[in-house]
Amino acid sequence: MLKTENIHKNYGELHVLKGIDLMIKQAEVVSIVGASGAGKSTLLHILGTLDKPDEGSVWLHDTDISKLKGDKLAKYRNEHMGFVFQFHNLLPEFTAQENVMIPGLIGKKNEKELLKKSKEMFELLGISDRLTHKPAELSGGEQQRVAVARALINDPAIVFADEPSGNLDSKNAQELHQLFFKLRDELKQTFVIVTHNPELADMADRKLTIVDGRVL
Repeated sequence: MLKTENIHKNYGELHVLKGIDLMIKQAEVVSIVGASGAGKSTLLHILGTLDKPDEGSVWLHDTDISKLKGDKLAKYRNEHMGFVFQFHNLLPEFTAQENVMIPGLIGKKNEKELLKKSKEMFELLGISDRLTHKPAELSGGEQQRVAVARALINDPAIVFADEPSGNLDSKNAQELHQLFFKLRDELKQTFVIVTHNPELADMADRKLTIVDGRVL
């Protein structure tokens, strides 16, 4: 479903990624691990089109997404990708449900349908009683579930998660990890997760280790 060919990335004199070839299948949870500075987040950002490779290509289905630019890239990202980060990045002035609906509204989807879909997502994620709460009224674990719902609202082909449990206590981290696999099983959702959490990394269908800019 997602594949890369010979991905290289440089930051000045620093050669961060040195020819990465990957293949990610649908309904697969893949973890990416490695020492700090190994290039994990750089690779994730390139896979998610948040950054460009200096060499190589990234394909999602039949589209070379590394060649998309401007509005076409933004539209493709909005329609086909979801993102979950360590810090939830929820907008404080909006309710949890409004935060979840934002990617759909950006994609010009029907508001009534988004209201219905977001409510279904909240039920699936076990936070149906938090629809009208603002982020400041939610626990860290609840905020991250809202962020997951937001990532899923447009039915993305793939969700990219960068240290998704890095800001959570052990109980909430474990619940979040289990949630990813529930979504894989029930929605056939694909996840690529950068993590320092060994438990989450080992739970994945595949664990990729980056050392010195290459996948072992």
